[in-house]
Amino acid sequence: MRTPSLAQQLVVTGSIPRLNAENRSALRVGFLAPLSGPEERWGAPGLGGCRIWADWINDHGGLMVAGKRHRLEIVAHDSAANPAATLEAARDMVERKRVRLVLTLGGDSFAPALPYLMARRVLVATLLPSDLSPDTPSLIAPAELHPLFNVTGVEWLTRSRPAMRRVALCSQSDRLGLPSLAVYRAAFEAAGRPVVREIRYDPGETDARSIVRAMLDQAPDLLCWCTSPAPMTRALTEAAHDLGWRGPILACTGDDYPRLIASTSAEFMSRYVFQFPDFDDPLLADKAFFFRRPKAFFDAYNARFPGEWSAVSWEYASILDLWQNAVESADTVAPITVLAAMKRHQQMPHVFGTARWWGSALFGIDNALVGDWPVVGIRDGRARIIEFGSVLDWLERHAPLLRQHLEQLGQMWYQRLDPAAELSPPAAEASGPR
Repeated sequence: MRTPSLAQQLVVTGSIPRLNAENRSALRVGFLAPLSGPEERWGAPGLGGCRIWADWINDHGGLMVAGKRHRLEIVAHDSAANPAATLEAARDMVERKRVRLVLTLGGDSFAPALPYLMARRVLVATLLPSDLSPDTPSLIAPAELHPLFNVTGVEWLTRSRPAMRRVALCSQSDRLGLPSLAVYRAAFEAAGRPVVREIRYDPGETDARSIVRAMLDQAPDLLCWCTSPAPMTRALTEAAHDLGWRGPILACTGDDYPRLIASTSAEFMSRYVFQFPDFDDPLLADKAFFFRRPKAFFDAYNARFPGEWSAVSWEYASILDLWQNAVESADTVAPITVLAAMKRHQQMPHVFGTARWWGSALFGIDNALVGDWPVVGIRDGRARIIEFGSVLDWLERHAPLLRQHLEQLGQMWYQRLDPAAELSPPAAEASGPR
């Protein structure tokens, strides 16, 4: 798994050896993620990144398996339509398109397809480790560590702003938002920072101004949006500015931050902390991760999709590169064999360095690839890495505390598998000082 993959060779050298091998039938990868609705920004930009990656491979002969090159095709379906359509799309991918890997955001929109895919032993890669359980042995989280990496932003803020004591946070009440809420709760408790106001809102909620006003009622030192969808994150940030907030804001993502600078101010956004850098960041130039020149991917993406770069633009492509490396190592695209090749070593390269397969303590299975993650701020109008924090170090110290908060919100794997055991918070809930 240490041999550079085709994509890595391509981006480092600009070319790869062309082998005299016949180009066989196409190999297909499924993409089943939101392409519409409030979570579209966690799906559609990633599909664009996958297509750039596939074009790089195909322009240089295709994917080599057992001495033959194969073109790579991306088969995409929108998981946001309805549950029946999501399940049918999964069946189409497996039974008719014969995909060898399924990429997904995970969470509620993907849930209808997961039991079918696991029964068929399909290799599936999710961006949400909280999807993992012992009942999902061929489901992996090899790229994004959401929501685990959010602890790094909390740790940096509490170190850099020791006077910041009182926290107000909000989260949507779904299987994307609630695990994130649990992580932020645990991280602030571990840091000795009380949450004085917590608001859980329905995923369809649009009244950001009322949410922010309620958060400000308790005179917090920090506002935290948790992992609110991109449209709500923008609305919450603009509402905070309009209501006179001038303190720090912490959020999982900062998609389209230039628009937020334009609608608020550069000074206001200089206090905004999140978790996803631009890939022309100087601190990524020498980072050993999925392909060796992140700026080349960043430039290619922005040339093809101007203004569309987001938190997930690179993530699904990074999974493809790890998958290809395993395919080349195993010399097959058979899903279970490829999975075994991925996990052959306890440690392997991750998007931001070396990471370890982990997860039994929270998910009942070691199928999450956990390592370091960046803390990002706005500096001179650009998203720039402030530091890399160790997610593993935090988990080694505080996993029991996180498990407690996940249980309180019904988000442990055994609670999600048993609906009768899952706590069902109201669609909108505001709690006072805690």
